[in-house]
Amino acid sequence: MMSFSTSSKVCRASRGVQVRANSVDIREEARRRAPPSKSELFNAKFLPFEHVASGQDMALCQESYSLDEVIYRSASGGLLDVQHDMDALKIYGPEYWKALFDERVGKTSWPYGSGVWSKKEWILPGIDDEDIVSMFEGNTNLFWAERYGRECLGMTDLWVKQCGNTHTGSFKDLGMTVLVSQVNRIRKKGLKSLSAVGCASTGDTSAALSAYCASAGIPSIVFLPADKISLAQLVQPIANGSLVLSIDTDFDGCMKLIREVTAEFPIYLANSLNSLRIEGQKTAAIEILQQFDWQVPDWVIIPGGNLGNVYAFYKGFKQAKDLGLTDKLPRMVCAQAANANPLYKAYVNGYENFEPVKAQSTFASAIQIGDPVSIDRAILALQDCDGVVEEATEEELLDAAARADRTGMFNCPHTGVALAALTKLREKGVISPSDRTVVVSTAHGLKFSQTKVDYHASEIEGITSQYANPPTKVKDDFGAIADVLRKHIN
Repeated sequence: MMSFSTSSKVCRASRGVQVRANSVDIREEARRRAPPSKSELFNAKFLPFEHVASGQDMALCQESYSLDEVIYRSASGGLLDVQHDMDALKIYGPEYWKALFDERVGKTSWPYGSGVWSKKEWILPGIDDEDIVSMFEGNTNLFWAERYGRECLGMTDLWVKQCGNTHTGSFKDLGMTVLVSQVNRIRKKGLKSLSAVGCASTGDTSAALSAYCASAGIPSIVFLPADKISLAQLVQPIANGSLVLSIDTDFDGCMKLIREVTAEFPIYLANSLNSLRIEGQKTAAIEILQQFDWQVPDWVIIPGGNLGNVYAFYKGFKQAKDLGLTDKLPRMVCAQAANANPLYKAYVNGYENFEPVKAQSTFASAIQIGDPVSIDRAILALQDCDGVVEEATEEELLDAAARADRTGMFNCPHTGVALAALTKLREKGVISPSDRTVVVSTAHGLKFSQTKVDYHASEIEGITSQYANPPTKVKDDFGAIADVLRKHIN
């Protein structure tokens, strides 16, 4: 059997520090302060997604799997979905859940201070707190884009959910804490022999996987398309000790290879094909509801590539509605790069048929995916919430990001796609000036600083850089500086 081991070169800087004999582990200390958990009352399991999509009673499904099983597909080859015992959750009314979730926000009681694990009963109720691998992810800023909305779009209620303001700089942390925690549980309890966790990635998934595996002491392996991700994204899994394979193909090719590898080796698949990640990512939707005092926004705009996040947001909003915390779903928009837009093309055709595309190069590299795994999930979500799909060209997404940056943001290209989609929908009159609208920012702009440098230097071929703001060269002379300042101020 193939085996993997972590590096023995672990930092021992604290070796010489004397530790008090009566010191208490932070987890144990937090547990002592935490209220009793009702998690044992609830349960969840894998069901075939096709059964979920059919709308049939979950109790009637003849096929189900424990979350402790290493399985990614149903018997028919379709996707799986994590389904919760909703009757058990309904024993406690909506006011109970609101109060519980609100009370846990930002606290240090392990692990409930996390934006994900504060909703543990809705996520992974059966896992022991000791097995959870968390960096207190989530709880990200819901930024009121007041100036951008007013001056650029004529909107009064525009918000940006800053999912990139988290440990590894993207929303992928939300799903990875759940997946790696479950792997940690499986390994510790000896339920299955797993030597490592692996993923194909366009950058952000590998960063999240490598960090959470490093925290838990679990080896990680990432398949990256060569020369197609930013240096900031590439260095993260390298720094966290992952085995990084740079492969001469695109993301879809990497995805095909990792699926073959995980079928043959004891490596757990961490891509969004694995529905455990969806459970963590859906908490961003629940968090938005919390931040609006449990009021539902009119629109939520989400950049879409592999499309798992579209389904995740829908699932979070729907679970809150089904349990009575809200009374409706927001309308969702999936924003795609025009160079990788298979869902947009299907939407334009009324979803009558879906055909994968060969994704072309896009600065929104994390969504440069032509054959999305979660296509069926996304279509279900969008149809159920009367959703919309829009696209953005390379110039549109770069200009939208730069224009918004001038109002205080610092956007990644994927957020640029969502902002460009919003601009188009405002121009078409689909979204009204007073509609409460949330744009989901999926990653931190610092991961794509080189793209911003090139944009403001007007060095991107075929892009006019309408909002470029290059440095002004000036002589070492007060008069020259004064001339520039007068011109700028005037």
